[in-house]
Amino acid sequence: MAKNIQSLERAAAMLRLLAGGERRLGLSDIASSLGLAKGTAHGILRTLQAEGFVEQEAASGRYQLGAELLRLGNSYLDVHELRARALVWTDDLARSSGESVHLGVLHQRGVLIVHHVFRPDDSRQVLEVGAMQPLHSTALGKVLSAYDPVAHSEVLEVKREAFTPRTTTELPAFESLLDLTRAKGWAEDVEETWEGVASVAAPIHDRRRMPVGAVAVTGAVERICPGGELRPELVAAVRDCARAVSRDLGAGRF
Repeated sequence: MAKNIQSLERAAAMLRLLAGGERRLGLSDIASSLGLAKGTAHGILRTLQAEGFVEQEAASGRYQLGAELLRLGNSYLDVHELRARALVWTDDLARSSGESVHLGVLHQRGVLIVHHVFRPDDSRQVLEVGAMQPLHSTALGKVLSAYDPVAHSEVLEVKREAFTPRTTTELPAFESLLDLTRAKGWAEDVEETWEGVASVAAPIHDRRRMPVGAVAVTGAVERICPGGELRPELVAAVRDCARAVSRDLGAGRF
């Protein structure tokens, strides 16, 4: 069995200590509570402070939890709230479209699937919650890259792999795709990631009007694009679903 890393265990214990009891604690209190030498405790606190996980009050020198922990916590809560708010709307979208529906968020320079509604038929399907999709080729990824500045920065740093002959990899052409996505309010992926598969996605915004995810319909290219053209009613349904979830998150009308 692999050994735990002692410094990380001590840092975690320090964060738990600061999260409970008094709002702010001094170095001596923290060291004695955790059974650490002051020098050791101070070194861990300095590291946590540099990462934004701990803040030190200038006047008293006491320590408290930092804003970065709050940001991470809000990110976790946002994903769960996003899923909860989207459940009914994504079920309705799958039922009306007859196709699979995916809900995705930005994660580790890709798109993390946090909710998946199966295509409403008797075909065998695999649950894709927890799967990662690329930012540059999928409809979900292009929507996030177009609307989320962090996703946009990250997609420029990753290798834009050509999964099929239709994948856009060159930066100028890709930036043009993002401009078009912002102008239309939605993105498409027609055999750019998987042969024979097409999808349409639209962005979801929260109460701050910030992009927090995207919703997509995905299916066989002959059903999504009969005759080589995207079904306009499918695009409208995806956009309506995204707007409905955004309204439930407090974004108001888009």
